[in-house]
Amino acid sequence: MEPSLGLAIASGFIAQMIDGAMGMAYGVSATTFLLTCGIPPAAASASVHTAEVFTTLVSGLSHLRFGNVRWALVRKLAIPGVLGGILGAFLLSSIPGETIKPYVAGYLLIMGVMILLRASKGVRAREVKTWLLPLGLVGGFFDALGGGGWGPIVTSTLIARGSLPRFAIGSVNLTEFFVTVAEAATFGTLIGLEHWRIILGLVIGGVMAAPFAAFLCKKLPTRALMLAVGAAIVVLQIRTLYQAVG
Repeated sequence: MEPSLGLAIASGFIAQMIDGAMGMAYGVSATTFLLTCGIPPAAASASVHTAEVFTTLVSGLSHLRFGNVRWALVRKLAIPGVLGGILGAFLLSSIPGETIKPYVAGYLLIMGVMILLRASKGVRAREVKTWLLPLGLVGGFFDALGGGGWGPIVTSTLIARGSLPRFAIGSVNLTEFFVTVAEAATFGTLIGLEHWRIILGLVIGGVMAAPFAAFLCKKLPTRALMLAVGAAIVVLQIRTLYQAVG
């Protein structure tokens, strides 16, 4: 049964608050909500990415407004992210995302532990310049294929490698707009779009939350933000691995 508009708005708001403040989990949260309501995986991913066209735009502009964006990261992540997103959207109809999800979860679990260790030893920030093209490609691919993954993969990797959380989160959120537009257009072409009430609710809730989440990202202390991001990744991926084994 399709959820009500009010429930979709609440889900969009909560998902965007988490994503905008920590740089991840909008797709995971919103897609999980839709799958729980009985929406098929491809339709759920298409709905979430269509809503994200609007929420990522507002979120990205909000992060830009609060000075959380590094354009060098955006430029190097955008094109491979778009290409990976298109490829993942094409393959979703023929390759079940559940098959490769445990391997992605294992990688993210390692990244989460690395972030927690880095936070416990003190923050030694550095500008990450290498391996950004393959990172964007992989992040976009798994984002489309699994209904969420751009933030967890790209943001966690950047922070684990030493990027300041504030700039990693802001830059990845802005880049996600371009990736999401490509994915939504591909899904719309391949399978069409349904569930417009859900999409509208996710958009309304996400747009309402985006500025507050970007402001929170700027104000949170770096170490506290790293601990929050690392803990969120570890918890989410342990849950994913448990579900896969069970």
